[in-house]
Amino acid sequence: MESTEIYDRLTKVFREVFDDDEIVARPDLTASDVEEWDSLKHVRLILSVENAFKVRFSASEVSNLKNVADLAKVIQSKV
Repeated sequence: MESTEIYDRLTKVFREVFDDDEIVARPDLTASDVEEWDSLKHVRLILSVENAFKVRFSASEVSNLKNVADLAKVIQSKV
């Protein structure tokens, strides 16, 4: 899967989870950039990403994510 497709699909998931039609999943995006990105939203985001891409993340994969680029790399390795 091309990285542009991953980011396009991530943007759709982010917009749904954060109920924000303006948010764009870009490589440098972090939780500190999104006001509503708290621990509960993070869990919802990860579950939504797993469902959208039909993948499962380990706890260590999730805990090592620093930004959306890291998330995209993990997705790329699984699809």
